[in-house]
Amino acid sequence: MPTYQYKNLNTGEVFEVTQRITEAAWTVHPESGEPVKRLISKPGIAFKGSGFYVTDSRPSSSSSEG
Repeated sequence: MPTYQYKNLNTGEVFEVTQRITEAAWTVHPESGEPVKRLISKPGIAFKGSGFYVTDSRPSSSSSEG
């Protein structure tokens, strides 16, 4: 399950909540009842460099079979 960051709009407190993707975003803090907003954050994974294409793992067609 993904972890989402929320910000309390009154106090500025930022906290994390693990929720299902299908759950609606919170609009109030469950304990204090104060308004909260879901923050947009960077993804937890980034693919950089070579090695992530189908052609990278196949041998070249010019290789000789002997």
